Amino acid sequence: MDTLHPLDVQLIGSEVALRWSDGQESYITFATLRAASPSAEVRGEQDIFGHKYGGEAPKSHIGVEVKHWEKVGNYAICFHFSDGHSSGLYTYDLLRRLGELPR
Repeated sequence: MDTLHPLDVQLIGSEVALRWSDGQESYITFATLRAASPSAEVRGEQDIFGHKYGGEAPKSHIGVEVKHWEKVGNYAICFHFSDGHSSGLYTYDLLRRLGELPR
């Protein structure tokens, strides 16, 4: 079975546009993408006892831009944002779910 993956990724205006292997297209605003970063820097980390440490306080990312992106293996994309953030690995599954949110 073929795993769902993006065939094309483009930065268009203030959105990331993805064309998927099943023919669907997703459009995700830069602000939504930045706010949903799965990185430990943003989400925090958890120790073996379940205690959470760190993470950003909720904030607006309006005006943040994606400067460039790079594929990570066969499962994720790393986006480099204008505010210096670039440590989140966005799995294809996460990107697909973000693309299904209302814009």
